[in-house]
Amino acid sequence: MRPVPNRGILDIEAYVPGKSKAPEGVRLHKLSSNESPLGASPAALEAAASALTHLESYPDGQADALKRAIAEVHGLNPRALLCGNGSDELLGLLCQCYLEPGDEAIHSEHGFLVYKIQILARGATPVVAPEKDATADVDAILSRVTERTKLVFLANPNNPTGTYLPFDEVRRLHAGLPGNVILVLDAAYAEYVRRNDYGAGIELVSSADNVVMTRTFSKIYGLAALRIGWLYGPEAVVDALDRVRGPFNLNALAIAAGAAAIRDRGFLETAVEHNTHWLEWTTKALTDLGLAVTPSVGNFVLVHFPAEPGRTAAEADDFLSARGYILRRVAGYGLPDALRLSIGTEEANRGVVASLAEFLGKATA
Repeated sequence: MRPVPNRGILDIEAYVPGKSKAPEGVRLHKLSSNESPLGASPAALEAAASALTHLESYPDGQADALKRAIAEVHGLNPRALLCGNGSDELLGLLCQCYLEPGDEAIHSEHGFLVYKIQILARGATPVVAPEKDATADVDAILSRVTERTKLVFLANPNNPTGTYLPFDEVRRLHAGLPGNVILVLDAAYAEYVRRNDYGAGIELVSSADNVVMTRTFSKIYGLAALRIGWLYGPEAVVDALDRVRGPFNLNALAIAAGAAAIRDRGFLETAVEHNTHWLEWTTKALTDLGLAVTPSVGNFVLVHFPAEPGRTAAEADDFLSARGYILRRVAGYGLPDALRLSIGTEEANRGVVASLAEFLGKATA
């Protein structure tokens, strides 16, 4: 006799984060986790440093200062906001509150791995909807909705593909869902998108009872180490999540730094401009090397390699890692012949392209 975990737990393949180490003596260029190459806003760093002087006190359990800052910047009702220890915690709370054994939740073929992990953790069944051209397919998702469906997860833009659904398609997806099914719009990379037909989901959440949007401070705001996420949703949903949320789930440094970061719009625009320029440059440079690149609107690109000896994604990854360029293998996402490359500093971007040119035996343009 020994303890047995709940149904679904042993079916989970633990999440493996991007590598973060280079060989000894080699300079590290970490391009595996979609982190900001510009770091955090000076205002956020100053706020965090100030919070360090009061480590003896519990943080505000409701993170009101952070909620007020988010509400101020995005024009939202603070009562419809919930902050979490990264958006991962908020995704888990949604599964905890709305899934039980026998239920189903849908995610797209190459969607964020945490969706499946959290669905299985509740003993529910993950349902995979095939993508079309590495992009979520609304019809495929809707065709898989049953009376057991309780949640639909849509990363928009998606990680690791970098593709997105125009907002008209998101609205069509929502219109096809029963009222008791929650559409979860994971907009972790929304700040990077510069497309007229894109919407993060704020308007849809404001007008519906079964849509929530999650966001993060880990990407463009450069605060991944502090783990800050937020959710905007119907007050009834927020109330349910708040009832099971752990007390003091956000630390004081995170609350202070997050509030300062989101108000620093100048720093945000600088980060957007950097990404826009180097995303275009990197995509063209890789394409010029003969590599296929999935068009991306995020701060990363999905690079495809030939499935032939000497040129595979795994061999490219080993070659780059030996030179300090750490990319993300995405075989766990069903993409064994691709690597995800985060947009880094100018030095890192130029260096990884030059190394790939060497790997492929071609001269850099």
